[in-house]
Amino acid sequence: MALTWIPWDVAMEAGAVVGTAGIAGRRVPHKWVAGVAKFARELAIVLMLYALWRIVGTISVVRVDGAVHAGQWIWDVERWMHLPNERALQQLFLKNDVLIQACNAFYASVHLPSMMIFLVWLYVWKRDHYPRTRNVVALTTLFCLAIQLIPVAPPRLVPALQVQDTPALFGQTVYPSFGKNGPAQLSAMPSVHVAWAVIIGLAFVLFCTTKWRYLALAHPIVTMTVVVVTGNHYWLDGIVGIAVIGIAILVERVGRDAITRWKSTRRPAAAVDLSSRESPSSVPCSTSVPLPVHESRDQPSPVGTRPGGSDRS
Repeated sequence: MALTWIPWDVAMEAGAVVGTAGIAGRRVPHKWVAGVAKFARELAIVLMLYALWRIVGTISVVRVDGAVHAGQWIWDVERWMHLPNERALQQLFLKNDVLIQACNAFYASVHLPSMMIFLVWLYVWKRDHYPRTRNVVALTTLFCLAIQLIPVAPPRLVPALQVQDTPALFGQTVYPSFGKNGPAQLSAMPSVHVAWAVIIGLAFVLFCTTKWRYLALAHPIVTMTVVVVTGNHYWLDGIVGIAVIGIAILVERVGRDAITRWKSTRRPAAAVDLSSRESPSSVPCSTSVPLPVHESRDQPSPVGTRPGGSDRS
């Protein structure tokens, strides 16, 4: 049974309300209010990204023409690049019903919850890394959605490829009837599933110190395999998604450096204003103040000494 999805306009309105409340909460000098306001701002970002995703899905469903041709073109490019054949890999998994059903369940249930759990973990235990990583996630998602404005049919919707819709075979699909309300089905390129999984895996490797942290790389590997064997993505969808992450990291770094430079241009003016208020008399070691003279035991005291140099006792 298909899931019930929130309409994009409802998500957009909710994001605006929650975001406004989060910004207003900054002015309240209570710790718990500040914490709730911070959570509200983060939730607003998620709602806005979801609304944009739904808008892109609507546009893609309307523009069906050319989506199948684009999918066939991607398939041909992969064969030219000698990438593994998605259909052949799927046939291997179809030999085991339990394995393929596990892949279907993974595709349907891990994508969104894993990112939400990851962001909560990052915010609570790796707070220093949270802002930049959150920005990279948001930018990666936005860039992927921009590319997805060009409709591309996944392998399961290109008849000539003979790739099975494995979730539909076992009644595990998250997609409703084609063209109805639900997730975008003509947004195969690039794969947000793979992009998010790679961000999560790399973050655990980079931000954790345990020797077991490299096991987190299994998440993007499994995700890439699952989206292919279920017929929902091409190999190139995941590869392009990974490339988008690199672009997002670069844009985030350049933007953060630009903001830092802009803030630094405001500091010299304040420093000059403070220095202009100082007067010479306010300097603690002014030359106009005589310094005390300390007597040395090696030199005779000038007290009681005549001009002639004789000392009378």
